[in-house]
Amino acid sequence: MLKNKLAFVIAGLIVGSLGIGSGAGYWYAHQNDKKQTVSDQATAKVLYWYDPMKPEQHFDKPGKSPFMDMPLVPKYADESTSGMTESAGVKIDPSLQQNLAIRYATVEQVVMGNTLLTNGILQANERQIAILQTRASGFVQRVYGHAVGDIVTQGSPIADISIPEWTGEQTEFLAVLKIGDRSLIQASRQRLRLLGIPPNVIHQVEQTHQVQSNMTLSAPISGFIDSLEVHSGMTLTMGQTLASIKGINPIWLEAAVPETQIAGIKRGAKVEATFAAYPQKVSGKVIDILPTLDTTSRTIKVRIELPNREGQLKPGMFASVKFSNNPQSSLVVPEQAVIRTGTRNIVIVAHEQGRFEPVVVQLGQSDGNKIAILQGLNAGQKVVVSGQFIIDSEANLQGVLDKLNTGQSITSSQVTKASIYQGIGKVEKVTAQDITISHQAIAELGWGAMTMGFKQPVQPFTQIQQGDQVSFRFTHVGDAYVISDISKMSMTSMKN
Repeated sequence: MLKNKLAFVIAGLIVGSLGIGSGAGYWYAHQNDKKQTVSDQATAKVLYWYDPMKPEQHFDKPGKSPFMDMPLVPKYADESTSGMTESAGVKIDPSLQQNLAIRYATVEQVVMGNTLLTNGILQANERQIAILQTRASGFVQRVYGHAVGDIVTQGSPIADISIPEWTGEQTEFLAVLKIGDRSLIQASRQRLRLLGIPPNVIHQVEQTHQVQSNMTLSAPISGFIDSLEVHSGMTLTMGQTLASIKGINPIWLEAAVPETQIAGIKRGAKVEATFAAYPQKVSGKVIDILPTLDTTSRTIKVRIELPNREGQLKPGMFASVKFSNNPQSSLVVPEQAVIRTGTRNIVIVAHEQGRFEPVVVQLGQSDGNKIAILQGLNAGQKVVVSGQFIIDSEANLQGVLDKLNTGQSITSSQVTKASIYQGIGKVEKVTAQDITISHQAIAELGWGAMTMGFKQPVQPFTQIQQGDQVSFRFTHVGDAYVISDISKMSMTSMKN
Protein backbone atom coordinates (compact mmCIF):
# COMPACT_ATOMS: atom_id res chain seq x y z
CA MET A 1 0.00 0.00 0.00
CA LEU A 2 2.88 2.36 0.81
CA LYS A 3 4.33 1.72 -2.63
CA ASN A 4 1.03 2.73 -4.24
CA LYS A 5 0.94 5.87 -2.14
CA LEU A 6 4.49 6.75 -3.11
CA ALA A 7 3.54 6.33 -6.76
CA PHE A 8 0.61 8.62 -6.03
CA VAL A 9 3.04 11.29 -4.76
CA ILE A 10 5.10 11.40 -7.94
CA ALA A 11 1.91 11.30 -10.06
CA GLY A 12 0.73 14.32 -8.10
CA LEU A 13 4.08 16.00 -8.76
CA ILE A 14 3.57 15.60 -12.49
CA VAL A 15 -0.14 16.45 -12.55
CA GLY A 16 0.38 19.39 -10.21
CA SER A 17 3.06 20.71 -12.56
CA LEU A 18 0.56 20.71 -15.43
CA GLY A 19 -2.99 21.66 -14.52
CA ILE A 20 -2.41 25.33 -13.72
CA GLY A 21 -2.85 27.15 -17.07
CA SER A 22 -2.42 30.86 -16.60
CA GLY A 23 -1.70 30.32 -12.89
CA ALA A 24 1.63 28.62 -13.68
CA GLY A 25 3.49 31.82 -12.84
CA TYR A 26 1.94 31.91 -9.38
CA TRP A 27 2.90 28.26 -8.87
CA TYR A 28 6.50 29.08 -9.65
CA ALA A 29 6.29 32.17 -7.46
CA HIS A 30 5.00 30.09 -4.60
CA GLN A 31 8.14 28.01 -4.72
CA ASN A 32 10.05 31.07 -3.49
CA ASP A 33 8.01 31.32 -0.31
CA LYS A 34 9.67 28.32 1.35
CA LYS A 35 11.61 28.99 4.52
CA GLN A 36 15.37 28.87 4.55
CA THR A 37 17.39 27.78 7.52
CA VAL A 38 18.93 30.33 9.91
CA SER A 39 22.42 29.43 8.76
CA ASP A 40 21.48 30.00 5.09
CA GLN A 41 20.03 33.42 5.89
CA ALA A 42 23.16 34.35 7.79
CA THR A 43 25.63 33.33 5.08
CA ALA A 44 23.79 33.97 1.80
CA LYS A 45 24.10 37.37 0.11
CA VAL A 46 20.98 38.93 -1.43
CA LEU A 47 21.70 40.35 -4.87
CA TYR A 48 18.24 41.87 -5.45
CA TRP A 49 14.52 41.26 -4.96
CA TYR A 50 12.10 40.42 -7.78
CA ASP A 51 8.54 39.35 -8.63
CA PRO A 52 8.60 35.85 -10.19
CA MET A 53 5.79 36.97 -12.50
CA LYS A 54 8.12 39.75 -13.76
CA PRO A 55 11.63 38.32 -13.19
CA GLU A 56 13.26 40.87 -15.47
CA GLN A 57 12.29 43.70 -13.06
CA HIS A 58 14.77 44.01 -10.14
CA PHE A 59 14.30 45.89 -6.82
CA ASP A 60 16.99 46.97 -4.37
CA LYS A 61 14.96 46.28 -1.22
CA PRO A 62 12.20 43.94 -0.02
CA GLY A 63 8.54 44.86 -0.10
CA LYS A 64 5.27 44.14 -1.85
CA SER A 65 5.22 43.51 -5.60
CA PRO A 66 3.67 46.33 -7.65
CA PHE A 67 2.43 43.71 -10.14
CA MET A 68 0.89 41.02 -7.91
CA ASP A 69 -0.53 40.94 -4.38
CA MET A 70 2.47 39.07 -3.00
CA PRO A 71 5.86 39.87 -1.41
CA LEU A 72 9.00 40.26 -3.48
CA VAL A 73 11.40 37.31 -3.52
CA PRO A 74 15.15 37.59 -2.78
CA LYS A 75 17.73 36.49 -5.32
CA TYR A 76 20.77 35.02 -3.54
CA ALA A 77 24.33 35.06 -4.81
CA ASP A 78 24.77 31.31 -4.31
CA GLU A 79 21.79 30.29 -6.46
CA SER A 80 22.71 28.30 -9.56
CA THR A 81 22.90 30.35 -12.74
CA SER A 82 23.70 27.55 -15.09
CA GLY A 83 20.62 25.42 -14.43
CA MET A 84 17.35 25.67 -12.54
CA THR A 85 17.34 28.01 -9.54
CA GLU A 86 16.21 26.72 -6.18
CA SER A 87 12.94 28.56 -6.63
CA ALA A 88 12.11 27.23 -10.09
CA GLY A 89 10.71 23.79 -9.31
CA VAL A 90 10.24 21.09 -6.72
CA LYS A 91 12.69 19.08 -4.64
CA ILE A 92 12.40 15.44 -3.56
CA ASP A 93 14.64 13.92 -0.93
CA PRO A 94 17.12 11.42 -2.50
CA SER A 95 15.93 8.60 -0.23
CA LEU A 96 12.36 9.16 -1.39
CA GLN A 97 13.53 9.14 -5.02
CA GLN A 98 14.85 5.62 -4.50
CA ASN A 99 11.56 4.49 -3.00
CA LEU A 100 9.66 6.01 -5.93
CA ALA A 101 11.94 4.22 -8.45
CA ILE A 102 12.19 7.33 -10.61
CA ARG A 103 13.67 6.50 -14.02
CA TYR A 104 15.55 8.91 -16.25
CA ALA A 105 16.49 9.28 -19.90
CA THR A 106 18.85 11.62 -21.74
CA VAL A 107 17.81 14.00 -24.51
CA GLU A 108 19.58 12.69 -27.64
CA GLN A 109 20.28 13.96 -31.15
CA VAL A 110 19.33 11.19 -33.60
CA VAL A 111 18.04 10.73 -37.14
CA MET A 112 14.23 10.38 -37.24
CA GLY A 113 11.59 9.76 -39.87
CA ASN A 114 13.29 7.24 -42.13
CA THR A 115 10.81 4.34 -41.95
CA LEU A 116 7.44 3.34 -40.56
CA LEU A 117 6.24 -0.28 -40.58
CA THR A 118 2.60 -1.29 -40.31
CA ASN A 119 0.03 -3.68 -41.83
CA GLY A 120 -2.67 -3.28 -44.44
CA ILE A 121 -5.44 -5.06 -46.37
CA LEU A 122 -6.08 -4.98 -50.12
CA GLN A 123 -9.36 -3.44 -51.25
CA ALA A 124 -11.12 -3.10 -54.58
CA ASN A 125 -10.61 0.17 -56.42
CA GLU A 126 -13.81 2.04 -55.55
CA ARG A 127 -13.13 4.56 -58.30
CA GLN A 128 -13.48 1.80 -60.91
CA ILE A 129 -17.01 0.44 -60.61
CA ALA A 130 -19.22 -0.44 -63.62
CA ILE A 131 -22.91 -1.38 -63.56
CA LEU A 132 -24.63 -3.37 -66.35
CA GLN A 133 -28.33 -2.49 -66.72
CA THR A 134 -31.03 -2.96 -69.35
CA ARG A 135 -32.37 0.10 -71.17
CA ALA A 136 -35.62 -1.65 -72.22
CA SER A 137 -37.69 -4.76 -71.49
CA GLY A 138 -36.54 -8.03 -73.05
CA PHE A 139 -35.28 -11.58 -72.52
CA VAL A 140 -32.00 -13.31 -71.71
CA GLN A 141 -31.04 -15.61 -74.56
CA ARG A 142 -27.64 -16.80 -73.29
CA VAL A 143 -25.20 -16.37 -70.39
CA TYR A 144 -21.44 -17.00 -70.52
CA GLY A 145 -20.95 -19.01 -67.33
CA HIS A 146 -19.62 -16.28 -65.07
CA ALA A 147 -20.10 -16.22 -61.30
CA VAL A 148 -19.57 -13.70 -58.51
CA GLY A 149 -15.85 -13.21 -57.86
CA ASP A 150 -14.72 -14.10 -61.38
CA ILE A 151 -12.00 -11.93 -62.90
CA VAL A 152 -13.04 -10.50 -66.28
CA THR A 153 -11.25 -8.28 -68.77
CA GLN A 154 -12.70 -5.31 -70.59
CA GLY A 155 -14.93 -6.53 -73.45
CA SER A 156 -15.58 -10.00 -71.97
CA PRO A 157 -19.15 -11.14 -72.87
CA ILE A 158 -21.55 -11.39 -69.94
CA ALA A 159 -24.91 -12.25 -71.56
CA ASP A 160 -26.83 -12.19 -74.87
CA ILE A 161 -30.22 -10.47 -74.63
CA SER A 162 -33.16 -9.90 -77.00
CA ILE A 163 -35.16 -6.66 -76.85
CA PRO A 164 -38.19 -6.71 -79.26
CA GLU A 165 -38.72 -2.96 -78.91
CA TRP A 166 -35.32 -2.29 -80.46
CA THR A 167 -36.12 -4.51 -83.49
CA GLY A 168 -38.66 -2.01 -84.84
CA GLU A 169 -36.31 0.93 -84.27
CA GLN A 170 -33.56 -0.83 -86.23
CA THR A 171 -35.95 -1.48 -89.12
CA GLU A 172 -36.72 2.27 -89.34
CA PHE A 173 -33.00 3.04 -89.27
CA LEU A 174 -32.39 0.67 -92.23
CA ALA A 175 -35.13 2.48 -94.19
CA VAL A 176 -33.45 5.84 -93.59
CA LEU A 177 -30.12 4.37 -94.74
CA LYS A 178 -31.73 3.46 -98.10
CA ILE A 179 -32.87 7.06 -98.59
CA GLY A 180 -29.28 8.23 -98.21
CA ASP A 181 -30.05 11.63 -96.63
CA ARG A 182 -27.08 12.31 -94.31
CA SER A 183 -29.00 14.61 -91.94
CA LEU A 184 -31.80 12.04 -91.58
CA ILE A 185 -29.27 9.23 -91.05
CA GLN A 186 -27.50 11.24 -88.33
CA ALA A 187 -30.80 12.03 -86.58
CA SER A 188 -31.92 8.37 -86.75
CA ARG A 189 -28.55 7.19 -85.42
CA GLN A 190 -28.80 9.62 -82.51
CA ARG A 191 -32.32 8.36 -81.74
CA LEU A 192 -31.05 4.77 -81.44
CA ARG A 193 -28.36 5.89 -79.00
CA LEU A 194 -30.89 7.69 -76.84
CA LEU A 195 -32.98 4.51 -76.68
CA GLY A 196 -29.97 2.77 -75.12
CA ILE A 197 -28.85 0.64 -78.07
CA PRO A 198 -25.08 0.12 -77.73
CA PRO A 199 -22.89 1.92 -80.30
CA ASN A 200 -21.36 -1.37 -81.50
CA VAL A 201 -24.85 -2.73 -82.32
CA ILE A 202 -25.72 0.43 -84.29
CA HIS A 203 -22.44 0.11 -86.20
CA GLN A 204 -23.17 -3.56 -86.95
CA VAL A 205 -26.63 -2.68 -88.34
CA GLU A 206 -25.05 -0.09 -90.66
CA GLN A 207 -22.42 -2.55 -91.90
CA THR A 208 -24.64 -5.62 -92.41
CA HIS A 209 -27.94 -3.82 -93.21
CA GLN A 210 -29.61 -6.43 -91.02
CA VAL A 211 -31.66 -6.12 -87.83
CA GLN A 212 -29.76 -7.42 -84.83
CA SER A 213 -32.27 -9.36 -82.76
CA ASN A 214 -29.74 -10.46 -80.14
CA MET A 215 -27.18 -8.23 -78.45
CA THR A 216 -24.19 -9.13 -76.30
CA LEU A 217 -23.63 -7.25 -73.07
CA SER A 218 -19.88 -7.00 -72.32
CA ALA A 219 -17.77 -5.97 -69.35
CA PRO A 220 -17.02 -2.24 -69.72
CA ILE A 221 -13.89 -2.48 -67.50
CA SER A 222 -11.45 -5.11 -66.26
CA GLY A 223 -11.97 -6.34 -62.71
CA PHE A 224 -13.94 -8.89 -60.74
CA ILE A 225 -17.68 -9.53 -60.76
CA ASP A 226 -19.05 -8.16 -57.49
CA SER A 227 -22.72 -9.09 -58.20
CA LEU A 228 -24.46 -11.08 -60.98
CA GLU A 229 -28.23 -11.25 -61.41
CA VAL A 230 -28.64 -12.62 -64.92
CA HIS A 231 -29.73 -16.14 -65.90
CA SER A 232 -30.64 -17.79 -69.18
CA GLY A 233 -34.33 -17.41 -70.15
CA MET A 234 -35.20 -14.76 -67.55
CA THR A 235 -37.37 -11.77 -68.40
CA LEU A 236 -35.79 -8.33 -68.13
CA THR A 237 -37.38 -5.01 -67.18
CA MET A 238 -36.17 -1.53 -67.99
CA GLY A 239 -33.43 -0.36 -65.62
CA GLN A 240 -32.82 -3.80 -64.13
CA THR A 241 -29.25 -4.32 -62.83
CA LEU A 242 -27.66 -7.41 -64.33
CA ALA A 243 -24.12 -7.21 -62.97
CA SER A 244 -21.61 -4.95 -61.21
CA ILE A 245 -17.87 -5.06 -61.80
CA LYS A 246 -15.12 -3.56 -59.62
CA GLY A 247 -11.67 -2.73 -60.92
CA ILE A 248 -8.44 -4.07 -59.42
CA ASN A 249 -5.78 -2.32 -61.53
CA PRO A 250 -4.55 -0.27 -59.85
CA ILE A 251 -5.68 -1.91 -56.61
CA TRP A 252 -6.07 -0.19 -53.26
CA LEU A 253 -4.19 -1.04 -50.08
CA GLU A 254 -5.55 0.41 -46.83
CA ALA A 255 -2.96 0.58 -44.04
CA ALA A 256 -3.58 1.45 -40.38
CA VAL A 257 -1.21 4.15 -39.11
CA PRO A 258 -1.07 5.12 -35.39
CA GLU A 259 -2.32 8.65 -34.80
CA THR A 260 0.99 9.58 -33.17
CA GLN A 261 2.77 8.93 -36.47
CA ILE A 262 0.25 10.20 -39.01
CA ALA A 263 1.99 13.60 -39.23
CA GLY A 264 4.87 11.95 -41.10
CA ILE A 265 2.57 10.57 -43.84
CA LYS A 266 1.88 12.76 -46.87
CA ARG A 267 -0.01 12.24 -50.13
CA GLY A 268 2.35 11.02 -52.81
CA ALA A 269 4.73 9.37 -50.33
CA LYS A 270 6.41 6.22 -51.60
CA VAL A 271 5.36 2.90 -50.10
CA GLU A 272 6.64 -0.67 -50.34
CA ALA A 273 4.26 -3.59 -49.74
CA THR A 274 5.21 -7.21 -49.12
CA PHE A 275 2.77 -10.14 -49.43
CA ALA A 276 3.09 -13.64 -48.03
CA ALA A 277 2.08 -15.15 -51.39
CA TYR A 278 4.75 -13.41 -53.47
CA PRO A 279 8.46 -12.87 -52.77
CA GLN A 280 8.82 -9.60 -54.67
CA LYS A 281 8.01 -6.21 -53.16
CA VAL A 282 5.36 -4.02 -54.78
CA SER A 283 5.96 -0.27 -54.88
CA GLY A 284 3.10 2.22 -54.70
CA LYS A 285 2.17 5.65 -53.42
CA VAL A 286 -0.19 7.23 -50.89
CA ILE A 287 -3.26 8.66 -52.63
CA ASP A 288 -5.39 9.59 -49.62
CA ILE A 289 -5.48 9.84 -45.82
CA LEU A 290 -8.97 9.00 -44.58
CA PRO A 291 -10.63 11.65 -42.35
CA THR A 292 -11.77 9.38 -39.49
CA LEU A 293 -9.95 7.84 -36.52
CA ASP A 294 -10.57 4.33 -35.21
CA THR A 295 -11.21 5.08 -31.52
CA THR A 296 -10.50 1.47 -30.50
CA SER A 297 -7.06 1.05 -32.07
CA ARG A 298 -6.27 4.82 -32.24
CA THR A 299 -5.24 4.45 -35.89
CA ILE A 300 -6.04 6.30 -39.11
CA LYS A 301 -6.42 4.52 -42.46
CA VAL A 302 -4.07 5.52 -45.24
CA ARG A 303 -5.09 4.58 -48.81
CA ILE A 304 -2.30 3.36 -51.08
CA GLU A 305 -2.44 2.68 -54.83
CA LEU A 306 -0.55 -0.37 -56.14
CA PRO A 307 -0.13 -1.54 -59.76
CA ASN A 308 -1.83 -4.89 -60.49
CA ARG A 309 -1.55 -5.52 -64.22
CA GLU A 310 -1.34 -9.30 -63.87
CA GLY A 311 -4.21 -9.45 -61.40
CA GLN A 312 -2.11 -11.34 -58.84
CA LEU A 313 -3.10 -9.08 -55.96
CA LYS A 314 -6.52 -10.03 -54.63
CA PRO A 315 -8.87 -7.97 -52.43
CA GLY A 316 -8.63 -9.20 -48.84
CA MET A 317 -4.91 -10.07 -48.92
CA PHE A 318 -2.80 -8.90 -45.97
CA ALA A 319 0.35 -6.89 -46.59
CA SER A 320 3.34 -5.61 -44.62
CA VAL A 321 3.66 -1.92 -45.41
CA LYS A 322 6.78 0.21 -45.23
CA PHE A 323 6.48 4.00 -45.49
CA SER A 324 9.61 5.87 -46.53
CA ASN A 325 10.04 9.43 -45.26
CA ASN A 326 12.85 11.93 -45.54
CA PRO A 327 15.21 11.32 -42.57
CA GLN A 328 15.91 14.34 -40.35
CA SER A 329 18.23 14.91 -37.40
CA SER A 330 16.20 15.79 -34.30
CA LEU A 331 16.37 15.94 -30.51
CA VAL A 332 14.42 12.99 -29.14
CA VAL A 333 13.14 11.66 -25.83
CA PRO A 334 11.20 8.47 -25.03
CA GLU A 335 7.46 8.71 -25.73
CA GLN A 336 6.61 8.05 -22.07
CA ALA A 337 8.57 11.11 -20.98
CA VAL A 338 5.99 13.44 -22.56
CA ILE A 339 2.92 14.43 -20.55
CA ARG A 340 0.04 15.57 -22.75
CA THR A 341 -2.49 17.83 -21.03
CA GLY A 342 -4.64 18.56 -24.08
CA THR A 343 -3.51 22.18 -24.28
CA ARG A 344 0.25 21.73 -24.06
CA ASN A 345 2.98 19.10 -23.81
CA ILE A 346 5.34 18.95 -20.84
CA VAL A 347 8.53 17.11 -19.95
CA ILE A 348 9.88 16.96 -16.38
CA VAL A 349 13.59 17.90 -16.46
CA ALA A 350 15.79 16.57 -13.65
CA HIS A 351 18.44 18.92 -12.21
CA GLU A 352 21.10 18.50 -9.55
CA GLN A 353 20.36 18.14 -5.83
CA GLY A 354 17.08 16.30 -6.41
CA ARG A 355 15.27 19.17 -8.14
CA PHE A 356 12.75 18.82 -10.96
CA GLU A 357 11.40 21.40 -13.41
CA PRO A 358 8.36 21.11 -15.75
CA VAL A 359 9.24 22.34 -19.26
CA VAL A 360 6.74 23.03 -22.05
CA VAL A 361 7.94 21.44 -25.30
CA GLN A 362 6.94 21.45 -28.94
CA LEU A 363 6.64 17.94 -30.37
CA GLY A 364 7.65 16.59 -33.77
CA GLN A 365 7.13 13.21 -35.40
CA SER A 366 7.31 9.92 -33.53
CA ASP A 367 8.45 6.43 -34.45
CA GLY A 368 6.41 4.82 -31.68
CA ASN A 369 9.30 4.67 -29.19
CA LYS A 370 11.05 8.03 -29.54
CA ILE A 371 9.47 11.40 -30.23
CA ALA A 372 11.17 14.47 -31.68
CA ILE A 373 11.39 17.65 -29.59
CA LEU A 374 11.33 20.75 -31.80
CA GLN A 375 11.59 23.29 -28.99
CA GLY A 376 12.09 23.37 -25.20
CA LEU A 377 14.99 20.99 -24.51
CA ASN A 378 18.72 20.75 -25.17
CA ALA A 379 20.85 17.71 -25.97
CA GLY A 380 22.27 16.03 -22.88
CA GLN A 381 19.54 17.11 -20.45
CA LYS A 382 18.12 14.45 -18.13
CA VAL A 383 14.35 13.95 -18.18
CA VAL A 384 12.01 11.88 -16.02
CA VAL A 385 10.53 8.86 -17.79
CA SER A 386 7.09 8.51 -16.21
CA GLY A 387 4.98 5.36 -16.42
CA GLN A 388 1.27 4.90 -15.88
CA PHE A 389 0.38 5.68 -12.27
CA ILE A 390 -2.78 4.54 -10.55
CA ILE A 391 -4.17 7.50 -8.60
CA ASP A 392 -5.94 6.25 -5.51
CA SER A 393 -8.94 8.53 -4.93
CA GLU A 394 -9.01 7.46 -1.28
CA ALA A 395 -5.34 8.25 -0.62
CA ASN A 396 -4.59 10.53 2.30
CA LEU A 397 -1.49 12.15 0.79
CA GLN A 398 -3.06 15.32 -0.67
CA GLY A 399 -1.08 17.33 1.89
CA VAL A 400 2.13 15.83 0.54
CA LEU A 401 1.03 16.78 -2.97
CA ASP A 402 0.39 20.29 -1.81
CA LYS A 403 3.92 20.45 -0.39
CA LEU A 404 5.28 19.30 -3.72
CA ASN A 405 3.43 22.19 -5.36
CA THR A 406 4.81 24.73 -2.89
CA GLY A 407 8.41 23.62 -3.50
CA GLN A 408 9.12 22.29 0.00
CA SER A 409 11.42 19.31 0.30
CA ILE A 410 9.59 16.06 1.17
CA THR A 411 11.15 13.16 3.06
CA SER A 412 9.96 9.58 3.29
CA SER A 413 9.31 9.99 7.04
CA GLN A 414 6.77 12.74 6.30
CA VAL A 415 4.94 10.46 3.90
CA THR A 416 4.26 7.89 6.58
CA LYS A 417 3.09 10.48 9.12
CA ALA A 418 0.13 11.75 7.08
CA SER A 419 -3.18 10.94 8.82
CA ILE A 420 -6.77 11.30 7.69
CA TYR A 421 -9.53 13.09 9.60
CA GLN A 422 -13.26 13.52 9.05
CA GLY A 423 -15.57 16.45 9.54
CA ILE A 424 -19.10 17.76 8.87
CA GLY A 425 -19.99 21.36 8.16
CA LYS A 426 -21.27 24.11 5.87
CA VAL A 427 -19.29 25.62 3.00
CA GLU A 428 -18.84 29.37 3.48
CA LYS A 429 -16.53 30.13 0.56
CA VAL A 430 -14.95 28.26 -2.36
CA THR A 431 -11.92 29.24 -4.47
CA ALA A 432 -9.53 27.26 -6.66
CA GLN A 433 -7.04 27.20 -3.75
CA ASP A 434 -9.19 26.97 -0.60
CA ILE A 435 -12.57 25.90 0.80
CA THR A 436 -13.76 27.70 3.95
CA ILE A 437 -16.02 25.50 6.11
CA SER A 438 -17.98 26.10 9.32
CA HIS A 439 -17.50 22.64 10.78
CA GLN A 440 -18.64 20.79 13.85
CA ALA A 441 -16.21 19.64 16.55
CA ILE A 442 -13.47 17.23 15.45
CA ALA A 443 -12.60 15.15 18.51
CA GLU A 444 -9.53 13.47 16.99
CA LEU A 445 -7.75 16.83 16.86
CA GLY A 446 -9.33 18.29 19.99
CA TRP A 447 -11.06 21.00 17.91
CA GLY A 448 -14.33 22.62 18.83
CA ALA A 449 -16.83 23.90 16.31
CA MET A 450 -15.24 26.68 14.23
CA THR A 451 -14.95 28.26 10.80
CA MET A 452 -11.61 27.72 9.05
CA GLY A 453 -10.04 27.35 5.63
CA PHE A 454 -8.84 24.08 4.09
CA LYS A 455 -6.58 23.90 1.08
CA GLN A 456 -7.89 22.45 -2.18
CA PRO A 457 -6.02 19.46 -3.66
CA VAL A 458 -4.07 19.70 -6.91
CA GLN A 459 -7.29 19.01 -8.81
CA PRO A 460 -9.88 21.24 -7.06
CA PHE A 461 -13.37 20.05 -6.16
CA THR A 462 -15.48 22.07 -8.60
CA GLN A 463 -18.85 20.54 -7.71
CA ILE A 464 -18.91 22.11 -4.23
CA GLN A 465 -20.60 25.53 -3.87
CA GLN A 466 -21.12 28.09 -1.13
CA GLY A 467 -23.93 27.08 1.22
CA ASP A 468 -23.59 23.31 0.68
CA GLN A 469 -23.78 21.04 3.70
CA VAL A 470 -20.84 18.66 3.34
CA SER A 471 -19.04 15.69 4.79
CA PHE A 472 -15.30 15.91 4.18
CA ARG A 473 -11.98 14.25 4.91
CA PHE A 474 -8.63 15.98 5.16
CA THR A 475 -4.97 15.41 5.94
CA HIS A 476 -2.43 17.37 7.95
CA VAL A 477 1.18 17.71 6.85
CA GLY A 478 3.22 20.55 8.33
CA ASP A 479 1.05 23.63 8.57
CA ALA A 480 -1.35 22.62 5.78
CA TYR A 481 -4.80 21.03 6.13
CA VAL A 482 -5.75 19.67 2.70
CA ILE A 483 -9.12 18.21 1.74
CA SER A 484 -8.77 14.75 0.21
CA ASP A 485 -12.49 14.03 -0.26
CA ILE A 486 -15.70 16.04 0.07
CA SER A 487 -19.36 15.29 -0.69
CA LYS A 488 -22.67 17.05 -0.32
CA MET A 489 -25.16 15.84 2.31
CA SER A 490 -28.79 16.52 3.18
CA MET A 491 -29.96 18.67 6.12
CA THR A 492 -31.42 15.54 7.79
CA SER A 493 -28.03 13.82 7.78
CA MET A 494 -26.46 17.00 9.14
CA LYS A 495 -28.78 17.07 12.18
CA ASN A 496 -28.26 13.39 12.93
